[in-house]
Amino acid sequence: MHIRDFDLNLLHVFQAVHTLGNVSRAADALGLSQPAVSHALTRLRLALHDPLFVRAAGGVAPTAKAERFASQIEATLKSLELAIHEADSFDPARSQRRFVVHMSDIGAEEFLPPLMATVRREAPGVHVEARQLPHDAIAEALEAGRIDFAFGYLPALRGTQRQHLLDERYVVLLRRDHPLADSLTDRAALRSLDFVLVASHVEPAKALRLLGLEPRIRLTLPHFHVAPSILESSDLAVVMPRRPALRFAARHALQVVEPDLGLPPFSVSFHWTWRAASDSGHQWLRSVVSGLSFAAERTLRARVRSSHKASLKSSSDRSRALIAHL
Repeated sequence: MHIRDFDLNLLHVFQAVHTLGNVSRAADALGLSQPAVSHALTRLRLALHDPLFVRAAGGVAPTAKAERFASQIEATLKSLELAIHEADSFDPARSQRRFVVHMSDIGAEEFLPPLMATVRREAPGVHVEARQLPHDAIAEALEAGRIDFAFGYLPALRGTQRQHLLDERYVVLLRRDHPLADSLTDRAALRSLDFVLVASHVEPAKALRLLGLEPRIRLTLPHFHVAPSILESSDLAVVMPRRPALRFAARHALQVVEPDLGLPPFSVSFHWTWRAASDSGHQWLRSVVSGLSFAAERTLRARVRSSHKASLKSSSDRSRALIAHL
């Protein structure tokens, strides 16, 4: 048996008979005839390969399999009723709903902290699941309802409703004191560097191709968050969006260089399908995302400067300590 071939109305009949322990009373409670309830039970018995109920004093008693089935059915029907109710009226303070969103590893760091702060405050029972899907699978996942929303720079994603979140541009990230950093004034100068390619990010990979840098790729990684430690200890570089690059530079011994790459800026957006536009739960989460605020570029730059000063001070302190020791 496949779930597509299963009549979910049979579950209500099963639950009524299990709860009341009597076919006639279940029929009255459901507003059905007794033969209709008996017929429904016969269909269930055939589908589940079990008698389900046997004659007992005053009515019927469930089999062992029926008892196990009943506990699952009760939870399933409650979930369905909750979903149906929330489709019309979503109460964030009481909801147990689960939202599934697509976002990349660097997108999750940008969007999840402010998003989850609001969700925790307004909807403590709501569950958010973040996934990173292949770009060519996002549209189908939205249409099929496997994901609710998609965050990111997704120029190939067509036919969705969207909201602009922020603007970005590509920069070069490499280690502090990189011997070639000062010479990186234009795209031609980049050909003297060796690069990291992050395979899960289609658009930065495309940028490397547009810059003619594919022959200079020396390392391929699955995600951006592996890159900083590698860049710190090598002369490799990575082309990536500016905001996450500034975050990496603030945490590691890295610097952001902004040569004239000849690449246009791009917009990062929040996408959903029109099929979910009237869903009250979706409407609530869209309003939450609309109200999110992101760190200003000057704040991100200040973090980089502060990190660099702290690094210089630490280095100076170590040098003084070494001199004193000598």
